[in-house]
Amino acid sequence: MGTRIRENLLLAGMHLLHALDRRRPDPAELGTPAIRRILLMSCTAIGDTLLSTPAIRSLRQRYPDAEITLLVNAAYHSLFAHHPDIDGVLDYHGGYRRFFRLAWTLRRARFDLVAILHANEPQATPLAYLSGARWRFKLPNSSRFRFLLSNHERVSQWGDFTHGIDQRLAVAALAGAQQMDKQMVLPVDPAQRTALRQWLAERHGIADSDVIVGFQVGASTASRRWPPARYAELARQLLAAYPALTIVITGSPQERALADAVAAEVGDGRLLVTAGEVPLARMPALVQRFHCLVSPDTGIMHMAIAVDTRIVGLFAAAHWTGSGPVTGLDRHIVIQKHRTCDPCLGKRCKYAAPPCMDNISVAEVMVACQRQLAAPGKENQ
Repeated sequence: MGTRIRENLLLAGMHLLHALDRRRPDPAELGTPAIRRILLMSCTAIGDTLLSTPAIRSLRQRYPDAEITLLVNAAYHSLFAHHPDIDGVLDYHGGYRRFFRLAWTLRRARFDLVAILHANEPQATPLAYLSGARWRFKLPNSSRFRFLLSNHERVSQWGDFTHGIDQRLAVAALAGAQQMDKQMVLPVDPAQRTALRQWLAERHGIADSDVIVGFQVGASTASRRWPPARYAELARQLLAAYPALTIVITGSPQERALADAVAAEVGDGRLLVTAGEVPLARMPALVQRFHCLVSPDTGIMHMAIAVDTRIVGLFAAAHWTGSGPVTGLDRHIVIQKHRTCDPCLGKRCKYAAPPCMDNISVAEVMVACQRQLAAPGKENQ
């Protein structure tokens, strides 16, 4: 069955259920102990979910005694399973896969409120409604399913929000939250930190006192990637200027070939590839170990910001004010270039080597790295 046909059938079914719905919740219960069970939906990419953590924290502060469950992309369960502001994690598998099974699971949990922080339509809003929750909030609320939301009357678009964190905090505010702290929250498990220290020492000979610069050479879309040859040249210059430095290229198993290609071009034993070798649950400890991270707009960049590691952020297709750092701006360096295509095709970029990212020179990234390496390490702050 085609995707559009399934969506239309789902829409028709939702209209029928909504027409029969007689629930009229009392707005006075928002922000009070009457809200006992909360479902938070943030089930797309790692970076998207990290951008949701300030809103999650704000809702925890508003509802300290509520049971809060996070619906998260199944692949990232381990990263958020022990987050201090949530009580449980449910896995999301995407699209219509297991849609009705998940809807039944949510229904049985008897949630009072659902806040859709970042999730894809057409599934997100129907799932929130089918959960049976009295309150359902989402922004932007411009989809065909917005009539199912508690905030359906005033329509907003993505352009109404400066940053992704602002959008999520606006959803939390609709749900009764008041604290608007924008700091992302990602605790580093002490056991994972210890395991990482042992792994770095035994496998790569890296001591606790060694200075490490991280490279993230991959990205979710071609339009965000800095050319591999530029990373290789940057690595050569850094290793020549800092004889005691180690560079670690991180990434997913799918990015291993790209990372290996950069390492082969450099040909220096002080440049190590860990892409695909580090379990996701241990990644926060690895990123926290870096003195700084050179990265495009990716989940690992957001992870670095969340664990207070300095970044050199590389932006062109997207503007950093929409998805880059919003806290600790004195610690982070962002290099922003202009888009070379108008309109930008983003995820549908037709270039294998996007020209907009090619506008970022090795020289300016090298200067940024030198500034970060001159800054005190965390142990000296």
